[in-house]
Amino acid sequence: MTKFGTTALMALSAIAVSAMASTAVSAATLAEIKESGTIRIAVANEIPYGYVDPNGEALGAGPDVAKALMEQLGVENIEWVTTNFSSLIPGLKADRFDMVAAEMAILPDRCDQVLFSEPNSSYGEGLLVAEGNPKGIHAYSDFADNADYKVAIMAGADQLEMLQKLGVADANMVTIAANADAISTVATGRADAYAATSLTASGLADQGDGVELAGDFTDPVIDGVAVRSWGGFTFASGNEELRDAVNEALAEFKQTSEWAETLSGYGFAQSDIDGSGQRTTEELCAK
Repeated sequence: MTKFGTTALMALSAIAVSAMASTAVSAATLAEIKESGTIRIAVANEIPYGYVDPNGEALGAGPDVAKALMEQLGVENIEWVTTNFSSLIPGLKADRFDMVAAEMAILPDRCDQVLFSEPNSSYGEGLLVAEGNPKGIHAYSDFADNADYKVAIMAGADQLEMLQKLGVADANMVTIAANADAISTVATGRADAYAATSLTASGLADQGDGVELAGDFTDPVIDGVAVRSWGGFTFASGNEELRDAVNEALAEFKQTSEWAETLSGYGFAQSDIDGSGQRTTEELCAK
């Protein structure tokens, strides 16, 4: 390579590095959000946690509470972003949105990647099965006990880890991209059931023909503890200012009847509402 070529290449490299630096992503701070008047909040189209209806309105336990919190914080506009559940954490990391309102379960491995608010909700597990439940499936452990049974799970969902800990083989699991695919997956026999939270499974059963909620469901017990999840709002690592402001507003909102009515309106039982305060995010993030 000539001296001129080397010099030119070095100059181009410097320009490229400069351009990369200038376009590096970082989460919007609370001050920046207030200045712009708009916050970008993501949902995963998962009823009843967070979804956008055909009219473009964001609904669900997460969005409805988020709207109230943003009003408290003086943020006038919310730009709703819909994405797959498995893209929520990568989307935060890539600054495609500022916050997630999907009632994502607070888990240690997720806490290593993003920040969580204090819990907004709690919920148990369930199964969507074919109408009539022909195989008599009532527990996640049934898929460990029967090598011919297949269970569907959503990509990125924490049911994967639950099933693995119960001894369910990877060959017995069918991964789907979104909850919307669960009804056809079970109704057509591609999988014998869909493992999800009780609220998700119940909502899907109400929507589709050929499927139903598994009755007499037995909660999975892992490491001697019955499984219950706690959902919270999610933020990019390093955005403690926004997380802390949301936590403060959430603590106040949870003292109102409006908060409990919001959750109960989406099918959360009183035990789910009461249970949301039984664990802290610090406890849930601990390994």
